[in-house]
Amino acid sequence: MPDTRAISLTRRGLLAAGGALGIGAALTACGGGKDGEATAGATSGPWQFKDDRGQVAKTEATPKNIVAFTGMAAALHDFGVEVKGVFGPTYVEDKAKGTRTPDVQAGDLDIDKVTVLGNVWGEFNVEQYAALAPDVLITDMWEKDALWYVPDESKDKILKLAPSVALSAADQSMPKVLQRHVELAESLGADVGSKKVTDAKAAFEKAAARLRAAARAKPEIKVLVGSASADLFYVSSPARPTDTLYFKELGVNFVTPGKLDTGGWFEGLSWENVDSYQADVIMMDNRASALQPDALASKPTWAQLPAVKAGQVVPRVTEPVYSYEKCTPILDDLAEAIENAKKVA
Repeated sequence: MPDTRAISLTRRGLLAAGGALGIGAALTACGGGKDGEATAGATSGPWQFKDDRGQVAKTEATPKNIVAFTGMAAALHDFGVEVKGVFGPTYVEDKAKGTRTPDVQAGDLDIDKVTVLGNVWGEFNVEQYAALAPDVLITDMWEKDALWYVPDESKDKILKLAPSVALSAADQSMPKVLQRHVELAESLGADVGSKKVTDAKAAFEKAAARLRAAARAKPEIKVLVGSASADLFYVSSPARPTDTLYFKELGVNFVTPGKLDTGGWFEGLSWENVDSYQADVIMMDNRASALQPDALASKPTWAQLPAVKAGQVVPRVTEPVYSYEKCTPILDDLAEAIENAKKVA
């Protein structure tokens, strides 16, 4: 689920322990389409879209000045829709070198061609946002009606400036969440029937079949989903995040922690108790907000875990970019990890 070191322990912390995804509502686009339908290549005339809150965003014409959460912007980019501004983890800065590189959540976005309104949790420049003359704001939703990376303290000001769209990032399987992103992109003018998109979808389905086969061939391999901070190791439940929910549907055998937080996302363990759950493969949160495996060498309890000793620790894309081309490697990488895994726990 996502990190956010506990939106004081609610959203931020909920998410730091894993990743999540989507729910589906219906959509309507230009010209009064039925729920769940979008008008392909819509470029003019009234626009509307029904999001996963059940709210309908409306504009006089198809939005051009789009501002989006970074991961959402990256997904729209892959479908052929560009944005003017982003908020959320966009770049990793090396102050010593004076350089910045794209965050994992930025996908293939050219981060030098978008206005970054905020790069960390709680940061959103409302004045810059207004200056962009936004037509629509688009983001994820990990909990009902909570707009991801839109700060509560400035939310009212932000939402007065343009209609908003929120797509769920939890409690529905990855294919359903991907389909909602397809519908949104189509309503914004993307050609989702292009060869590029259809080929990407076919590759995604092929990768899903590979993961299903790997899980079926090695049902004994147990996979733990983790995220590390200096003080705690978070073991994520596979039940809410969109990715692990789908992997579970495909047959992957996950560790399920027994003492979940109130949101049902994760269990936080002290490093002394990090061996409470044994696994053959550990998937580790790859976001910049989480400690990576090479930073955990000083923690002896980590080094003694069977999966760590066996070299069976792999990255986990905790907040996927919801395009077919970005989700396909996630499936392939887990399939490969299970195919190559030995039973060690």
